Amino acid sequence: MTGVSIRTVHDVAGLDAVSAYFGEVWRTPRTAPPYPAEVLHSLVHAGGAVHAAYDGERLAGACVAVFGPPGSQEVYSLVAAAEPGLGQLVKQAQRDWALGLGARTMRWTFDPLVARNARFNLAKLGAVGTEYVVDFYGPMRDGVNDGDESDRLTVTWDLVAPGRPYDSGEREAAPATHRAPDGATLAHRDLAGLHVWCRVPDDVVKLRAADPALALRWRRAVREVFTEAFGQGFRATGMSRDGWYTLTRENDEEGTV
Repeated sequence: MTGVSIRTVHDVAGLDAVSAYFGEVWRTPRTAPPYPAEVLHSLVHAGGAVHAAYDGERLAGACVAVFGPPGSQEVYSLVAAAEPGLGQLVKQAQRDWALGLGARTMRWTFDPLVARNARFNLAKLGAVGTEYVVDFYGPMRDGVNDGDESDRLTVTWDLVAPGRPYDSGEREAAPATHRAPDGATLAHRDLAGLHVWCRVPDDVVKLRAADPALALRWRRAVREVFTEAFGQGFRATGMSRDGWYTLTRENDEEGTV
């Protein structure tokens, strides 16, 4: 993109700016950013990396990653945020850094109710949802998550050969299994037991701000579908433009994930 550059950040001033940027994204007080600059500096000093996207000289995105357990050939992305259109550039910079140091996979977590993030992670990057964690962080006090329970979906990204989204199959023809808080169908499951489809709200962040109790009902309804499916060997392999996850069994004959 014209005028956009991706840089690794090492200096104190640059890390302070990244910390402030994350604070703006998560709407935290300026005195209590989610990732303080001194923490970012320590992570870089320990061998991690902070990448930032600049539109000219304006900070427009950033991500932070560290290496996983010794011998794992895996990195863990702690946080990533970017303005529209820049997310893939930021993640690709993170990927290139990780590959250059011998990593093969990258993991991170995100809120499974945020459909746009699910589509980016699963459909655009080709990562796979491999774990559903209930209330991962416990209570959160930032301006985005406050009042909700912090369930997270862990995704694993194959850095060498990113996957492809699975065919969503015949969702509408499959029997409905759960009802959503809005009264419509929340989930379908095919008769062969190979696919589950689960819907999420159009914009959970706006919903949480307008009606926290309703957002929490959505959280718990989606949690029920995901924990049941993951317990039976499903993984999240796709997200449609209209907000439906595709969950696929590992032994699906259409391919492995």
